[in-house]
Amino acid sequence: MTSHQTAQTMKPATAAKKLGVYLEATPVEFQEGVISRSELNALQAAPPEWLVELRRNGPHPRPVVAAKLGVSISGLARGGVTEPLTTEQIDALKQELPEWLRKERATQAEVRKEAVRIKEKNEEKDAKRGE
Repeated sequence: MTSHQTAQTMKPATAAKKLGVYLEATPVEFQEGVISRSELNALQAAPPEWLVELRRNGPHPRPVVAAKLGVSISGLARGGVTEPLTTEQIDALKQELPEWLRKERATQAEVRKEAVRIKEKNEEKDAKRGE
């Protein structure tokens, strides 16, 4: 009995997420096809022009928008940002720096500080246990 390995495939939404792009902005053939792991690797290694353009100018999915603005995805929702944004729109928000964005950035900074504090505390505990 011989075993044949089949290529691992994924839905376009999964591939778009892994590529960091907004699915609805990708070409129709990408949206309607099935993407294999090797095709995804090829897209990452040598991105076609449409992928380069999407990554540069958007529209960007919420996780990318949140990262570019320095806030959480929940923070975007609290700020009323529910749709994908282009790089130009993100840059405009950074320039305007509305109150919600300042507040969410401060919240995100506190969350990061707390995460570091907890990590250091846990490392101290682990070090004491090791002694």
